[in-house]
Amino acid sequence: MREFDFATADTVRTALALAGTGSAFLAGGTTLVDLMKLDVLGPAHVIDINGLPLTGVTVADDGLHIGALSRMSDLATDHKVTAAFPMVAQALLASASPQLRNMASIGGNLLQRTRCDYFRDVASACNKRVPGSGCPAQTGVNRTHAILGTSTSCAATHASDVAVAFVALGASVRLRSRSGQRTVLLDDFYQLPGTTPDVENVLRPGELITEVVLPPLSWVRTSSYLKVRDRQAYDFALSSVALAVHRKGDTIADARIAVGGVGTKPWRLPAVEAALQGNPATEATYQAAAKNAVIGAIPLSENGFKVTLVQRAIVRALVELVGA
Repeated sequence: MREFDFATADTVRTALALAGTGSAFLAGGTTLVDLMKLDVLGPAHVIDINGLPLTGVTVADDGLHIGALSRMSDLATDHKVTAAFPMVAQALLASASPQLRNMASIGGNLLQRTRCDYFRDVASACNKRVPGSGCPAQTGVNRTHAILGTSTSCAATHASDVAVAFVALGASVRLRSRSGQRTVLLDDFYQLPGTTPDVENVLRPGELITEVVLPPLSWVRTSSYLKVRDRQAYDFALSSVALAVHRKGDTIADARIAVGGVGTKPWRLPAVEAALQGNPATEATYQAAAKNAVIGAIPLSENGFKVTLVQRAIVRALVELVGA
């Protein structure tokens, strides 16, 4: 681990004043500290923000507001979340381990880095870590890599479960810097790798996530999160499905769906949503709609199974949540 300066902030204003080039905010530390130990990240300045008043869940006219420093375990059991947004609670409980969920913050979870082995191994080339060095996953070990949103520069999957649920629900993040505050849709917050995979999101230097806002939709109480992985516990998704459905009689009136484990960012599926809307709640409808999930997919040598897996996961999630 490289040497760094350490400071503690007890107000947002102080934290932003301390932030600058080469600095990093420390919350739960479940990603940052790991990557610092691996020498993948080496911030010159670390700012402890655990004392900031950015915790808790509140309900307002524009939706549910979640403090960025809320711990994953607290959010997963908050009745305001479990009652109105079941998919969020389920996604959180499917993440990591109980010990990590007790430490990890929501903002930190949204900003966690990929679990691509090439990224985490400083002896390997990685365009995300060292721009221009190459992407060994293109021809090497790539079973767990993405099939959607990839480029020849990077095919690393996004690791967060709850980010998939948030994107499905149309969540926004509030960002604050010394120059003011702005709100960005989470789906727009994450960037595709293209030729600059080192630029993962639109967060500016010294900018801080202060909260997540989930828009008010009463019918998303009928929602779920399905995670398919090699091991049932403490493993990352090979494919996951965040799903909310508004059913009227035998017809699907509306739907929200995003998938994880297959994209370079949480992957919203508007074409699948459109194929479900106005159609009968039958397995035939689900299968036809799920085909739209893999439009534009580019499998690598070892992850072609994800094309079929994500479609089957979508159908299974729909059958389990809505029936057939």
